[in-house]
Amino acid sequence: MSLLEFWSDHTYRVVFLGTAVIGVVAGCLGAFAYLRKQSLMSDVISHAAFPGTLVAFLAAVLVLGVDGRNMGLLVMGAMVVGAAAVGFAHLITAISPIRVDTAMAISLTLFFGAGMLMMRVISNSGLVGIGGIQDYLFGNASVMTRADLTTSWVVGGIALVVLALCWKEFALRSFDPHHAEVLGFRGKVIDAVMFTSVVVATVIGVKAVGLVLMVAFVVTPPAAARQWTRKLGPMVVLSGIFGGLGSSLGAYLSIAIGDVPTGPVIVLVLFAVFVVSLLCSPQRSVVAAAMRRVRARRRLRAELLAENREQVRA
Repeated sequence: MSLLEFWSDHTYRVVFLGTAVIGVVAGCLGAFAYLRKQSLMSDVISHAAFPGTLVAFLAAVLVLGVDGRNMGLLVMGAMVVGAAAVGFAHLITAISPIRVDTAMAISLTLFFGAGMLMMRVISNSGLVGIGGIQDYLFGNASVMTRADLTTSWVVGGIALVVLALCWKEFALRSFDPHHAEVLGFRGKVIDAVMFTSVVVATVIGVKAVGLVLMVAFVVTPPAAARQWTRKLGPMVVLSGIFGGLGSSLGAYLSIAIGDVPTGPVIVLVLFAVFVVSLLCSPQRSVVAAAMRRVRARRRLRAELLAENREQVRA
């Protein structure tokens, strides 16, 4: 399929633009989760988003009497339950000697188990509009609508505005939390705003990509960007670019190839970007490190030979 044919199709344009904005937002905000060494948190959020979407679906159908697949309501439910899962993991860490990675694993399995149980109950309930709700498990970009695209742009745009407004606080909290406390910044408030933004970046992609693969959108672009730069600003921007380009290219390839799921193709493209960064970045790549070791051995060998020659002359 040519680019002109691809772009002239309304459904393909929605999928392309929707996955692109998901990649940009997840890439930019995922950089802070990466720097805080809490990348697993995105996995917690995405798995907790599953029961969150189901709770929102039930509330929409049984309480509000509207379509349970409304993107705005589902994102809201996923955000609330995703934030609750993050708070639960932090609570375990605060009141017990359990490490944060173990606490996140406990929270992930608890919320995902609850989601699977709710999924079975809803599937057997016969409620109106349950068709397609199971797509949130593995995602289905082809069902994205213009309303879904608008919701993703608005919610993702708000998250990026929050990132810009709280840039100094996020940066200081990520690199020197004790200094941030001394300057009067409240760590818990900054953490709450930061991880709420990461929650937003994660849940807006659950419908298109699925909760299982959404973690790749949050983790892979920052890991690739970190290979190219040591500065925070360029890293966040580069991570957003990697996320946006990888997602849009993966969406195009999945449609051009035909009959392949969009989410897995995007993940493979993002992984290819990571591999290229790992091998080719000028300062931190595997190749650059190997060349530095070779040059260091040559310098050491030359110094030892020169020292031996001096000793022979003496």
